[in-house]
Amino acid sequence: QLVESGGGLVQPGGSSRLSCTDSGGILDEFAIGWFRQAPGKEREKLSCISSSGDITTYADSVKGRFTVSRDNVKMTGSLQMNSLTPEDTAVYYCAAGATCRQGGTILVVQNWGQGTQVTVSS
Repeated sequence: QLVESGGGLVQPGGSSRLSCTDSGGILDEFAIGWFRQAPGKEREKLSCISSSGDITTYADSVKGRFTVSRDNVKMTGSLQMNSLTPEDTAVYYCAAGATCRQGGTILVVQNWGQGTQVTVSS
């Protein structure tokens, strides 16, 4: 069971840090992918980090602004988001899968979180 946290209201230009925790205690065996879905839009892949944390990939839309990380001792993944704009407003999801590919792609997703809302507005 994956649970995201850390969403909320952020001012334009601000930052937010999302966390993804695993109640099952096996997140260290999986790659973690981050996605978002804005109202009326398709789900968008954002970033992926390998199970060991040595490989990270990003979609072009967030490269240089978002940073993915993980702590396998705490069984958590994180997504640090900087320089947020209203276009970043969406529900953000984490997912556990097999491996990462370029552009923030995660393959063979096996579990999803319920999502957390991030709203960027003044």
